[in-house]
Amino acid sequence: MWNRLVAKGKIVWISGPAIRADGMSSTKMYETVEVGESKLIGEVIRLTGDVAFIQVYESTSGLRPGEPVVGTGQPLSVLLGPGIIGKIYDGIQRPLEEIAQKSGSFIGRGIITTPVDLKKKYRFRPSVKNGEQVNPGSVLGTVEETPLLTHSILVPPYHSGGKITEIVSEGDYDIEHQIAITEKSGNKAGLKMYHKWPVRKPRPYAERYDPSVPLITGQRVIDTYFPIAKGGTGAIPGGFGTGKTVTLHQIAKWADSKVVVYIGCGERGNEMTEVLVEFPHLIDPRSGRPLMERTVLVANTSNMPVAAREASIYTGVTIAEYYRDMGYDVVLVADSTSRWAEALREMSGRLEEMPAEEGYPSYLASRLAEFYERAGRVRPLGSADRTGSVTLIGAVSPSGADFTEPVTTHTIRFIKTFWALDTRLAYSRHYPSINWMQSYSGYLEDVSKWWKQNVSAEWYDLRAESYNILQREDTLKEIVRLLGPEALPEEEKLVLEVARMIKIGILQQNSFDKIDTYCGPEKQLKLVKLMVKFFKEAQKALKQGSSLADVRSMPVITSIIKAKFEIPDDQIVKLEEIDRQMIKEFSQTIAGEQEQEVKAVA
Repeated sequence: MWNRLVAKGKIVWISGPAIRADGMSSTKMYETVEVGESKLIGEVIRLTGDVAFIQVYESTSGLRPGEPVVGTGQPLSVLLGPGIIGKIYDGIQRPLEEIAQKSGSFIGRGIITTPVDLKKKYRFRPSVKNGEQVNPGSVLGTVEETPLLTHSILVPPYHSGGKITEIVSEGDYDIEHQIAITEKSGNKAGLKMYHKWPVRKPRPYAERYDPSVPLITGQRVIDTYFPIAKGGTGAIPGGFGTGKTVTLHQIAKWADSKVVVYIGCGERGNEMTEVLVEFPHLIDPRSGRPLMERTVLVANTSNMPVAAREASIYTGVTIAEYYRDMGYDVVLVADSTSRWAEALREMSGRLEEMPAEEGYPSYLASRLAEFYERAGRVRPLGSADRTGSVTLIGAVSPSGADFTEPVTTHTIRFIKTFWALDTRLAYSRHYPSINWMQSYSGYLEDVSKWWKQNVSAEWYDLRAESYNILQREDTLKEIVRLLGPEALPEEEKLVLEVARMIKIGILQQNSFDKIDTYCGPEKQLKLVKLMVKFFKEAQKALKQGSSLADVRSMPVITSIIKAKFEIPDDQIVKLEEIDRQMIKEFSQTIAGEQEQEVKAVA
């Protein structure tokens, strides 16, 4: 894709991870270079005449002016092929396990590794025959990458296509083996099981679809109230201790996607260690297999080189797009984009660029836009039968939970689902601490058709009615603060009571409870329906003379609230028993009230 004209220069200036080298007139923007005698990996980020500014992805301690800088002729790229799934990479796709074997507890400098095992053999099953025409994105064959994932071997997007002149028969091959040869206009080209792709360049696709299919996460506050679509974008901002990481773990574990890409971008080492230790032991809930058999982890902690942190986002999203092109739904979780923006800020400061708001570079917004624009549900190149998606969910860590700071405000411009984590809810042990008044989803109308066709036509109305109760309760809280609850009429006290039931019985969810950790769409709908029905029946009871005290004392309230813990997804018919119990208790309450009225008249 790039020419092979190699630039050779020497270091003239060093400032942390940024260096300046002269004699680089033949280099290109975003070309990778080998820096110093240790051959550290770097990337050209600015060119002025024959002087190149380079960000180095490894520690620059010990570098000195005069050491050589040699261009590679290639942009920063990732290797895409079998063997990626289940790996734990650093920000530039170096496997951490191999680095640990070579350098021990701390990452050494100048370590050269391959992203996947080039000698491992896979069972290749060809999908094309000699003489067939192939195009960019066509499937040459498949290998079983893990028991959970069949890996399609694709013709690279930059390939010109042509007729297959040779294709290997079914058998075991390593990924360096040439599996096919194509010919077009007399030019022959060999194809292997892998290819490379520049991380900063979005992979092309044939057609982009509207995001109309919801990503079911099993988290009620997300799926029912603030849904995200497959191929959509979401942000989850929150202050320290609000449960961002646990919420992201839940999404990664339970979302109905085929592949998960988890980027730990600039997080604390101990938090990332928890992820690295926990994920390999998690079990995929649908298959019973280890979750790592469909997961890729990109780990770049806050004490690792800051330039690699900036690259980790692009590494992760390029891997996600690759599996999207096979026709899979991919969820990419970035924790957190604030740390990535801080890496941008540090590099910008080293380059002595003019700072914008709060010291961030003026191009912060455009970089965020470039990242979130790579989400989407698409028809990949090469076949009309495949549909894949990349859903991007970025955590934001604003200092002091201030949502007006630049990273959060710019992120809001480019995403359609906003899950605002609330410090007060977290401190009161309400998890997930998503504030239902500040959060929103731009996909409600888009996904309502799916809910109507696959779950129930009532979903949209029930969601609106239950959310209206929460909104009314939010308004009434001000009056209660000023005048006390006694100042409210009975019907408005009922609103407060039912809102409390919704908050405990639906919005709260225990990720460590065996039953409550995941709640399917049917169960979510029935729980909301129970709450709305209880509210309507209670209103009727109050109009027919029952007191709010009688309604509050009904045993069925406890059954409704505890249903999320006690009734698994495969036993949701039991919710109908609670429904019948509720109708029976309301009838008894109204009958008892009428009986007392008759006695009083007598």
